[in-house]
Parts: sequence; C-alpha cells; structure tokens
Amino acid sequence: MSDTPAAPGPAWRALVAADPARPFVTAYDTSGGRVELSRATVDNWVSKTSNMLVDGLGTQPDDRIAVALPLHWQSLVWLLASWSVGATAVLGGPGEVPPGTQVAVTDAERLEAALDGGAEEIVSTSLHPLGLPMSEVSSMALDYTVEVRGHGDHFSPYPVDPSEPALETDRARTGTELVDAARKRAEGWGLSSGDRIAVLAAPDAPLTVLGEDVGALLAAVVTGAPLVLTPADADGLGDRLAMEHVTAVLDTTGAAAVEGEGFRAVV
Repeated sequence: MSDTPAAPGPAWRALVAADPARPFVTAYDTSGGRVELSRATVDNWVSKTSNMLVDGLGTQPDDRIAVALPLHWQSLVWLLASWSVGATAVLGGPGEVPPGTQVAVTDAERLEAALDGGAEEIVSTSLHPLGLPMSEVSSMALDYTVEVRGHGDHFSPYPVDPSEPALETDRARTGTELVDAARKRAEGWGLSSGDRIAVLAAPDAPLTVLGEDVGALLAAVVTGAPLVLTPADADGLGDRLAMEHVTAVLDTTGAAAVEGEGFRAVV
C-alpha cells in the first residue's frame, strides 16, 4: 500500500518508533529564543490536535483545513494532524483563508483577517515557542493551546486513502504524490538520517517556503533528518548552524549570508 503523509502513516510511525527521543524540529524566534521538540513530543501534539479536530470540531475526511500560519513548529503539527484525519491542508499566506474551508487556524496578529475568510470554525494560536495560551482571544475563535490540552494523547485514525487530495497550494496533490516527491527530494539533496536540515526564512514566511509540496518537511519525515527553523537574518547565523550540527541549508530568502564549514546548500 502506498504511504501517506499522515502521522499514522508508515513513514511517520517508523520515524517515531525508531528513536522517539531524537529531535524532530528545533525552532528559533526573532529574539533568539530556542525550543526543541522530539519526535515523541511532536507526535503527542499531532495526536492531541487530531483528536481536537475530530471530537471538538467535527472534522470529517475530505474536509478542507486552512493552515493560515507562518512557518513555525506548530504549523508542522497542523499539517501532520490535517493529514492524520484524512483532511486536505490548504495553504495560502498567513491569515489567508480560502473559501470553502471547514476549519482555519491562524495566529493572533492575523485573526481578524481570518475571521473574514468564511471558515466554519476558527482556531487562533499565540505561536509562543513553548505553546502558551493567548493573552486574549476573540469570542469568534478558539484558543488552540487551551482547547488542545484537553484532548487525548493517542489518536485512532480513520483509514486514509493516499489517492485523495492531501494538500492544496498552487494545485491539489494527493498523499501519494507528496510522499513520492519527498523521497525524490531527499535523494536529490543526498539526505540521510545523519543530516540536519536548516530552513532559513523570513519571520512571516508562509508554509510554502517548505516547497509547494511542503517537501522540506516530508523529506525530514522520510529520512529522519531533523529540521532547524531559523530566521535568515539572525545575528551569528553561521555559528548557530554550526552549534546545531546543520549539514544541509535551505535558504528560502536567497539573501542569507552563511559562513561556516560543513554546510551544503539545497534547493
């Protein structure tokens, strides 16, 4: 059977089972704050978010979920959870909610714009590095961190058909297409589990900086190479990448000045 990008899928399950304590994503914010999440921790967030979608928001397979967030570790969780419940993740810019979506998740800064998008349910998140609740939230939206914590740590998924749409960006892509493209990208980048992939991005970069097929995320899943998300204009960027033992650098801005040994550029 073809693999899917869903968290219950073979690629993700094998990744978590192989070494649950190994880092999956390390994220820096513009202040230099750093948070590192293991595979098991990401898996727990994905399970809770999937249960929230199904039990709290009534999400059904084939629903469309607008992940209207900038690049962030929570954005990756929402992608994986959307696929886990058999939904299609729809990506635009941060705060952009395409019509015909059942659920939309956005950050506090762009909540008002998202409320005008017409989604049936709106979820807002603080995007705090440690996942703290929002300081205040509109009565028209749910606070993601508050809501998700009440849901179960284990998710029993629906069967996910890999031939159905899983992602909409410049076009719709099936789960099989996403995983196949990720494997090709990983091969082209020469990735293995011993690599560590840095994604250099602007602070408000959309999720499509990972590729229109979010291939950078899924290449990390299929190879087991951890991700490092960092602002491209961070002071001492080369030292940061060296400290994180980065081996592959995806510069989504095309302008970052990276100095150091052992980095190879990937596109």
